[in-house]
Amino acid sequence: MSIIDDRSAGASGFAAISTAEPRDYLALVKPRVMQLVVVTALAGILLAPHPVNFVIGLSSLICIAVGAGASGALNMWYDADIDALMRRTSKRPIPTGRVSRPETLAFGLVLSAFAVVTLYLVANALAAGLLAFTIFFYVVIYTMWLKRSTPQNIVIGGAAGALPPIVGYAAATGHIDIAPLVLFGLIFAWTPPHFWALALARTSDYGNAGVPMMPNVKGADHTRLEILVYSVILAGIGFLPYAFGFASIVYGVISLALGVEFVRRAVLVFRVRAGDAANKTAMRLFWFSILYLYVLFAELLVERVLFVIGFMR
Repeated sequence: MSIIDDRSAGASGFAAISTAEPRDYLALVKPRVMQLVVVTALAGILLAPHPVNFVIGLSSLICIAVGAGASGALNMWYDADIDALMRRTSKRPIPTGRVSRPETLAFGLVLSAFAVVTLYLVANALAAGLLAFTIFFYVVIYTMWLKRSTPQNIVIGGAAGALPPIVGYAAATGHIDIAPLVLFGLIFAWTPPHFWALALARTSDYGNAGVPMMPNVKGADHTRLEILVYSVILAGIGFLPYAFGFASIVYGVISLALGVEFVRRAVLVFRVRAGDAANKTAMRLFWFSILYLYVLFAELLVERVLFVIGFMR
């Protein structure tokens, strides 16, 4: 346990003892987001033309995951004020008083330093530099600036969430190639329809917190159009791994089928605009978008693992 700040102190003025548990610190690193980072970064590592040393690959993956966790903790440190105002985030460790902001800041900075320095030692300077840039972009550019200033926050800020495949590939090879850039584009195009579908169903939440999400600034109808446009773009980019030759025809068929379904659901979001039905349709797209990305990356991972096994034989 540790000491928290004066705001949690008793009337005597002495600092109170933190009641934080390990699960509270686990919540700070946003484990669901970290899972996605691990999957996409692993795809980047396995895209290397030749198999990567197991220890280097595993260590690099852990560093990237820790870096993502550090970003999540620093995001919660800065956003504690608006997190307390939104139903979706009000139960996080800082708004509930289980962890203080100073503790969270220290936790996030220590994790950041550990992840970047260790990745430099086990992999290379390019990968470490890219990881440091990813953390900086997510915390400073997205969290501190874009999130509270523009409805394009998710679009531009999505670059941070799209970088793990590039970091993974750089850790494995020491350079950047077209394959991880395609995966970057896939995640980048996926981010707006994914988050805007959620924003449509949580408009009042973001409004109460003063976050200028697209539905709050441009309106729900404009957001629905943007979701449809990005969904069409996403379906096309999702097919590129096969078109560029680093995924099989099986991946190509799956990506086409899922892309068509994604667009179909986006069309429904565009057409259904009234009451609870509109919110339910938007949330169905939100949950399907998660399935979409996981299935595509799972197929890529299976194919790359089979490639590595075949290469080793």
